[in-house]
Amino acid sequence: MGGRAEGQPCPRGGDWPTCAWKIVGHIEESLCSTDTQRVTQALNVLTTTFGRCQSPWTEVLWEQLSPLVACLLERDPVPAPHSLVDLLLCVARSPVFGSSDCGLWETAARALSCLGPTQAGPLASGILKLQHGPQALRTQAFGVLLQPLACVLKATGQALGPPGLLDGTSDDSVMVDTLLSSKSSCAGLLCRTLAHLEELQPLAQRPLPWPQAPLLRAAVTILRLCNGSAAPASSVGCRLCGTLAGCVRVQRAALDFLGMLSQGVGPQEQVTQVFAILLEYLESPDSSPMVLKKAFQATLRWLLSSARTPSCSGLGPHTALFLPELFPVLQKRLCSPCWEVRDSALEFLTQLSRHWGGQADFRHVLLTSEVPELTWQLLQDPESYVRASAVTAMGELSSQGLHVATPTSPEHPEAQQSLLPEFLHILSADSEGFPRRAVMQAFTEWLRGGHADVAQDTEWFVATVLQVVSRDLDWEVRAQGLELALVFLGQTLGQPGPHCPYTMALPKAAPPSPLAEALGALCRVRLFEFAFRALFDCDRPVAQKSCDLLLFLRDKTAPYRNLREAGGSPDSASVEAALQRWQAGEQGQPLGDLEPEAALAVLRSIDLEGLRGMLAEGSDHMEKSPQSLLRDMLARVGILQENQADCY
Repeated sequence: MGGRAEGQPCPRGGDWPTCAWKIVGHIEESLCSTDTQRVTQALNVLTTTFGRCQSPWTEVLWEQLSPLVACLLERDPVPAPHSLVDLLLCVARSPVFGSSDCGLWETAARALSCLGPTQAGPLASGILKLQHGPQALRTQAFGVLLQPLACVLKATGQALGPPGLLDGTSDDSVMVDTLLSSKSSCAGLLCRTLAHLEELQPLAQRPLPWPQAPLLRAAVTILRLCNGSAAPASSVGCRLCGTLAGCVRVQRAALDFLGMLSQGVGPQEQVTQVFAILLEYLESPDSSPMVLKKAFQATLRWLLSSARTPSCSGLGPHTALFLPELFPVLQKRLCSPCWEVRDSALEFLTQLSRHWGGQADFRHVLLTSEVPELTWQLLQDPESYVRASAVTAMGELSSQGLHVATPTSPEHPEAQQSLLPEFLHILSADSEGFPRRAVMQAFTEWLRGGHADVAQDTEWFVATVLQVVSRDLDWEVRAQGLELALVFLGQTLGQPGPHCPYTMALPKAAPPSPLAEALGALCRVRLFEFAFRALFDCDRPVAQKSCDLLLFLRDKTAPYRNLREAGGSPDSASVEAALQRWQAGEQGQPLGDLEPEAALAVLRSIDLEGLRGMLAEGSDHMEKSPQSLLRDMLARVGILQENQADCY
């Protein structure tokens, strides 16, 4: 059919090529077959066809085959239900059927009624995501999607919502049978239902009115069924308690769903219930590390939502009441024997400090707890992930002025520890890359935000950090060092901005003294040497970042022509010679103290544009093959004199 000229009227069935009719006949035979595999193959062929082709003739194809597709719903059981759902949704999304559905909506409505909960849920979700469709079908689809939650609420003596919300759905007994058939089927159905609703919530075409209050009740009830605190009102409820008890999969899905519901507005008593169930999960010794991580994430979202209410100024009423109960739990989790729990608790503390570090109530609760001291101690944790998270948390606390009191002087709580020496020790001595990367990210934020320890002597700080980073074997640490250098450069010469080729640059009348002073500072912290050495780094991202930094520096200094050029001086010649050695792979000696004129002369002699183009091509632009990759790996193994078989 693809060989027909564009713009021709849609051919009716009698005008189709003979080969097309043979294909249609084969599909018709397959759809009528009692062999489920043949039906599945036919449905998949049609799904592929309608998904890839939106020509008018596909409408004729659907008119021809839709009665056979609808007949599949009359069989018991319905063959290939998943493939049937995929086909119906694919046809519904096709722009060819925008004006005429050719019986599609009637077939979809029948499918919602005939298919089991496992297959009807994805179909209902797909219908509700469409930009168009009959309102009656959308109402039916939403009822189907909500039915598992309705059964859960009914089993605990609650109602899902207003009358009519579940119109057009199948009998409760089918849903109950699915929920109680096995733990895996129950967990799968609830997780898929919560995931579908979570996807719908932010969409403009989501069902309105959105049943926020019933959904909150359902999420809290599911979490209570999982931790055994629910009050079942029937035998079904008792069996659900046993089925869902300790089910980590459902707990994770319900906590994600509960966090999503924080975007809406619920009754105050329900919000109180939400914080209560979250605190139960954070306190419970039965909560797995992943469930705890999800509970921390959901708690943060609800705390942020509480602070965004129109009548709220500061923490918000729920947050102010919740924090005194939360911090004892946080202290306990920071001492957990499980490193994943300690890590999640530190990440949560970092987010709390970032959002509320300036609030007096939060500062009081934090500083009267043991959380800051415990966080300081976790800088020495045996697990590198935890050390990295502790660095991030302590860096944020320090930025907010929430230092930990010196442990050796409990009688002087006003005394403060300085994090800078500790962070420098981690940067130079920690054997793992994650903590060192975290230190560099914290240092960069400190420099950007004007941290007190940095502001005391910014040049010493930058010079010390760059000297340590230049010897680091982790390329991400070196790249973060260039980010810190760029921040210092922006503070010294001006922030980098987007370059517009159509803007005429006006001549600058500024005297040379400010630029000379700024260049002197760059030379004193040895920023030029750090950037020049990084320009020939063996890791491409580092070299690219250095190239961008030097281009910015060259552009900033280009308008000033009244500085003395030193292109032929011995100083610049020695720098160029060192650069050639570094480019050849030699480590070489440090450049030592550079004069600004020599550094600028060398900077302008380097073809940065050409180097950036070469770096953008990639390291494999010369030869790209598995054999080339193996040669590189074998060469590296040969240098290390290790077992070559491990390479393969």
